[in-house]
Amino acid sequence: MSISTKLRNFVMGDPSESDGDSDTHVVTNTETPKGDDTGRVYPEGSISDKAAQIDMAQRGVQNIQATTLTWTKTSLASLLILIWILFLTNGFRGSILASLVPYVTSDFQSHSLLTVIEIVAGAMVSAVYIPMAKLLDVWGRAEGFALMVAFTTLGMILMAVSQNLATFCAAQVFYSVGTNGLIYTVCVLAADVTDLRNRGLAFAFTSSPYMITAFAGSKAAEGFLLNVNWRWGFGAFAIIFPCVTAPLFAVLKLNEHKAKKQGLLVRESSGPITIGRVWRGVVDFDLLGVVLFAGGLTVFLLPFNLATSAPNGWSSDYIIAMIVVGLVVLVLFALHEVYLAPAPFLKQEYLMNRTVIFTCLLDATYQMSYYCWNSYFTSFLQVVSNLRVAEAGYVNSTFSVVSGFLLFCVGYLIRRTGHFKWLLFIAVPIYIFALGLMIHFRQPNQYIGYIVMCEIFISIGGSIITLVVQLAVLASVDHQHVAAVLSLLYISGGVGGAIGNTISGTIWTNTFEKGLVRYLPESAQGNLTSIYGNIVTQLAYPINSPERIGIQKAYGYAQTRMLAAGVGLMGLSLIWICFIKNLNVAKMKQTKGVVL
Repeated sequence: MSISTKLRNFVMGDPSESDGDSDTHVVTNTETPKGDDTGRVYPEGSISDKAAQIDMAQRGVQNIQATTLTWTKTSLASLLILIWILFLTNGFRGSILASLVPYVTSDFQSHSLLTVIEIVAGAMVSAVYIPMAKLLDVWGRAEGFALMVAFTTLGMILMAVSQNLATFCAAQVFYSVGTNGLIYTVCVLAADVTDLRNRGLAFAFTSSPYMITAFAGSKAAEGFLLNVNWRWGFGAFAIIFPCVTAPLFAVLKLNEHKAKKQGLLVRESSGPITIGRVWRGVVDFDLLGVVLFAGGLTVFLLPFNLATSAPNGWSSDYIIAMIVVGLVVLVLFALHEVYLAPAPFLKQEYLMNRTVIFTCLLDATYQMSYYCWNSYFTSFLQVVSNLRVAEAGYVNSTFSVVSGFLLFCVGYLIRRTGHFKWLLFIAVPIYIFALGLMIHFRQPNQYIGYIVMCEIFISIGGSIITLVVQLAVLASVDHQHVAAVLSLLYISGGVGGAIGNTISGTIWTNTFEKGLVRYLPESAQGNLTSIYGNIVTQLAYPINSPERIGIQKAYGYAQTRMLAAGVGLMGLSLIWICFIKNLNVAKMKQTKGVVL
């Protein structure tokens, strides 16, 4: 096949394939085998029959397949309920801690460094998604879940006791890796125990607790600030999280043990560690690929954080060198995965899959656009719209409330129609329209109801996009590569978010301070540094005072430009969605055993 033919098939689709109802897109293992490669046929439902259904996959995938083949509907229901409780707790955590972070940075006189913390944490999180995917596939879902709980707990303990911004940033890295890894692991679990047709409903179910936490969490954050302090907000969840996650871990391990007792999983010997066993672990984990990717992505993303403080900004030698070296190492990673890796992160056919590529581009663009304008939103609501901490949290949690209701409808529509692409042609234009409308209303003296209205439209578009991109990549691979392709999607979103935060931070740095110089009365100019770096100082000026009005105008000056950048970037999504295949998930079978 010529290069031009390959390119045409990649962009326009292979003529032998159909984007509609054809079965050619059905994921592998559509038929459940009733025997093994020797030709023997086993009675349906027997242990030998179940063993024959387990893929020749890596240990983690085999473990979860054996688990779903042996557990009961009660075990499945228990797992889903425990996942719901975990998301409820996580929703409280996210809602409370998001409201507390501006006060943490203000305590360290560094309110304007909010995006710096997010960029550093985002870079590290993106760099470890591939190791996490490998961990889940090679080691196991339960073990990876436990490790992420440990990272989350350690991060929250360190944040609670931090005495300076450097310690808080380091703690934020542990915390972000843990929480994002935890959600990622649970999403992989949700994919493991559901059919593609019902997966949209499953993801909607796991998101539904956010409707509760959207309001209760914001009120709790205000309670921590008024009655205790922000440190106990982090400390409380360092105690709560391990208690909530322990039962879910227990369900996974108990059912895995049940599969071993039935002979579906071979018990590994606990003999001495030999060079051969170590080498097998290195090969299975693709250690070289993991190091190349994590190192390359970290080196590539860090300049987005360091450039603002570099002597010559983006022209500084080491900034340019880090970007170039990072890109070169990432290219080496890609070459290693295609030509050298014995156990590659993702098969070449999936890396070159049109739907996977353009779905990842869509998610990266969406996250880039979102983080262009959202970082200082709660601060804007308190300083400009004169809302209390809890009220600002309510408005900022609009997405959680809307998505909680809407995703059930979206999941049901996907289940009924079997298709998801058509939803993107509704969601993306709504999101762009609402974001553009927000430019007009993100100004001083605007009625808060208009901002909430825009947030509702943004939430409708954003929640549909978030669900569909996950379903699109999962529908493009087999069960062995579920964790890998989800990590690729999360990496794309993480990189997009880091770039969006960089754009946001750059716009904020170059507009908010200039706005303060322009709009603050002469009497307040001497306090400009404190106003710029501390939300508490900003809120200390009475409403309608000349100083408060000047600060509000500076916010409006910066925020409209951040929103404009988000709108411009999101326009690219209209191109990406055209290249995503219109797969029919109703005709695909990806998982085995007792699943939803």
